[in-house]
Amino acid sequence: MEAKKQKRVVVFVSPSCKWCTTAKMYFKKQGIKFKAIDISKDEKAAKDCERHGCRGVPVIMIGGQWICGFDQKRIEKLLEIKQ
Repeated sequence: MEAKKQKRVVVFVSPSCKWCTTAKMYFKKQGIKFKAIDISKDEKAAKDCERHGCRGVPVIMIGGQWICGFDQKRIEKLLEIKQ
């Protein structure tokens, strides 16, 4: 049986954000591959987050779904993680 392909995960972060660190540690602990983008160095990424209604970080994109903040329940639902 073929393993289910993981949805693309992107975490928009800033260096001083403790919730960004929490989000990254959570994904690492779960064995979920993700790309981290520092919005303090990437103005286009920062504007993308704002365009999706997110005013702070972390912003997490799973597949095409945007999550403002570290919403563990929503992350688990979108990635189909059973707790």
